[in-house]
Amino acid sequence: MAEATRNRTVLVLLDPATEVRSSVLELLTIARSLGRVEAVTLEAPTVEALAQLSAFGVETVHQAELAPATQGDARHLAPVVAATLAAAVRLTDADVVLAPSSFAAKEAAALAARELGAGVVIDAASVTEDGDGRVVAGKRVFAGSWDTTSTVRTEVAVLTVRANAVVPQPADAAVATEVEGFAVAVDGVVPTVVERTPTVRDSDRPTLEEAAVVVAGGRGTGGDFGPVNELADALGAAVGASRDAVFEGWFDRYVGQTGVTVAPRLYIGAGISGAPHHRGGMQASQVVVAVNNDPEAPIFEICDFAVVGDLTEVLPQAAAIIRAHKDQ
Repeated sequence: MAEATRNRTVLVLLDPATEVRSSVLELLTIARSLGRVEAVTLEAPTVEALAQLSAFGVETVHQAELAPATQGDARHLAPVVAATLAAAVRLTDADVVLAPSSFAAKEAAALAARELGAGVVIDAASVTEDGDGRVVAGKRVFAGSWDTTSTVRTEVAVLTVRANAVVPQPADAAVATEVEGFAVAVDGVVPTVVERTPTVRDSDRPTLEEAAVVVAGGRGTGGDFGPVNELADALGAAVGASRDAVFEGWFDRYVGQTGVTVAPRLYIGAGISGAPHHRGGMQASQVVVAVNNDPEAPIFEICDFAVVGDLTEVLPQAAAIIRAHKDQ
């Protein structure tokens, strides 16, 4: 992705600042193609995070200074994040705000856009500009069936961008990254956070929402996710499931319209029939591989590669070949 030369400021939301995930590195890569890159955060970035931000061309990190009532767990609330984004835009005179497509970030982006009078696009799959320098967002809609483009005509553009939109690329040369505090006032009554329990991530796997490769199992696994996990381990992939598999108690998170929506570069569905609900959550994947012993399974209608066979035989064989290839 080409480096930008225009005098445009692009703000990227760091969430959290203690861990710069792949999805944020993608945002920084996109931001450099649009203008000068700065970041905004609600907590102090770590030394490791600052090193990554420097490598990806972030010149300044704006750290919010919040009132006591909005510190601690309260800083994760959407109104607090939105107020921080709006204040950072006014401080920096930013033209574009980019944020991840987590549920919390999407709500905060929408609230910030309303306060700023900005155009907002949620779940963008690409971010470019037109001949007049206006921001253009590509987006897949109707469960990945249509590709649309939206041109933001307001002075400020606020976008959340889906993971795997681009391949993260560091800047041609690292920059000196400075951290500057700025005061943020949150108007209105802020809810009191009584309890907050963060989800513990499996450090050996990428998160399902952000993974470049996803292996998912369905009812056809019969509750045995061993072959699914084995292939995921070989690929360094995240593991997901169909809604039926979760309702059966075989797994904890499902891919679907009311579950997790994913758009990986590679999606492998094993023992999944491909009901409309499930397709709505994964149809935007770049490459879809389906493994099912039913040649009439609906998922074969949308997949790029179809394997008719027993997943308990197909997945271990694929995992073995991948491991052998890695060992060469």
